[in-house]
Amino acid sequence: MSDQNFSILILAGGKATRFKSAHSKMLHWLAGRLLGEYVVQAAQEARPECLYMIIGHEREEVRKALARPDLVFIEQKEQMGTGHAVMTARPELEKCPSRAVVALVGDAPLLRSETLLKLVAAHRQARAAATILTTRLDNPAGYGRIVRAGSRVRAIVEEKVATPAQKRIREINSGIICFSRTHLLEHLAELSAENAQKEYLLTDLVETFNRHHLKVAAFPVADSQEVLGVNDRLELAQIEKLLRRRKAEALMREGVTVVNPEATYIDAEVEAGQDTVIEPGVSLLGRTQLGSDCHIQSYCTITDSSLADRVTVRPCSAIANSQIASGVTIGPFAHLRDGAVIEENARIGNYVEVKKSRVGRGTKASHLTYLGDATLGENANIGAGTVTCNYDGVKKNPTVIEDGVFIGSGNMLVAPVRIGQGSITAAGSTITKDVPPHSLAIARSPQVTKPGWVKQRRQKV
Repeated sequence: MSDQNFSILILAGGKATRFKSAHSKMLHWLAGRLLGEYVVQAAQEARPECLYMIIGHEREEVRKALARPDLVFIEQKEQMGTGHAVMTARPELEKCPSRAVVALVGDAPLLRSETLLKLVAAHRQARAAATILTTRLDNPAGYGRIVRAGSRVRAIVEEKVATPAQKRIREINSGIICFSRTHLLEHLAELSAENAQKEYLLTDLVETFNRHHLKVAAFPVADSQEVLGVNDRLELAQIEKLLRRRKAEALMREGVTVVNPEATYIDAEVEAGQDTVIEPGVSLLGRTQLGSDCHIQSYCTITDSSLADRVTVRPCSAIANSQIASGVTIGPFAHLRDGAVIEENARIGNYVEVKKSRVGRGTKASHLTYLGDATLGENANIGAGTVTCNYDGVKKNPTVIEDGVFIGSGNMLVAPVRIGQGSITAAGSTITKDVPPHSLAIARSPQVTKPGWVKQRRQKV
């Protein structure tokens, strides 16, 4: 049995009605993670004895996206309210011997595990049947108010039925409640759907417990942002802005320069080394890692990629699922994708695309080039307008360019083809056969010049 001796039940079965979405709210993206991942992580870090998630709408998609070894999914086939969700979980709750059960909303991404542990501790100290996580707001409009009698909670009153005096109450319900498992299971069946929402509401247990002379307590959290829910896309955007600002501030405290945090998008899992500079308009997404002393210039997007030290990415470049070694310069307007590997001190210039290719140490492809399914050795030079013609209409074919090769401008390298070490291909060539090492390959039609032809044609016209 866990030392914590409590369970967590995440309520995540409802439809995203106010999102105006066909998808579960848990599957919407927030600062680089699925919304549902934030609460699952906070719950896991609290180390409960048992961890459950109620799923309903798009349940298979939610199960697949949020699966964890210690997370048990419980299907709510009909979504009939928060109380009904807990009723659905009853068989599992009866099997888990925890003394307390925390019912946790799935759309509170700022909630910390430390707060959950403090809630459970306060619940035990109060010896309550239920303890509600609350907070105080300057403007509590729209929230259920906590009506107290001393230290006890007598009711949670929704805004639309609150009296003028109750509307002046600033303490609000977060939707997160710690229950005594025994009292929860004993009185759960007393919930009724005879209310304005026509649903079984978990908060109605406050009235039920008071009717049975059981104590209902409140645990106020000082930081009201922790319990902010995401009810619609406007709130999603507001919380995303807050999370991204926090991430930028965390990086700046570690020695990273973020020139304009308000105009920079950095996902939660991104890492960056000291003295790296991130200019406005940059998006660092997924599990991107930046080394020290990098310079990411304006309007670049880097996704799930690793950049070593002293990498410069010039404006408007896009990098995805790629590895960049130290001292490399990328862009402007470059595109690296699908497993591109760029080795030390290489140069990928403007309007160059690299896809599923390895570019060797010191090699340069400076202008207007496509490198697909290619392997380039060290210190090669790729002329402007070069294309590795890797697709024959059926399959992708490899191009190999060995060390020290000079590819002339405007070359078409028709794969599969190998250009041997130290060779040169002439400008304008279409190379269809392997080139031996230290050779010159010329594959272009001879020029034909007809003096005076244009003048004669114009006279005829």
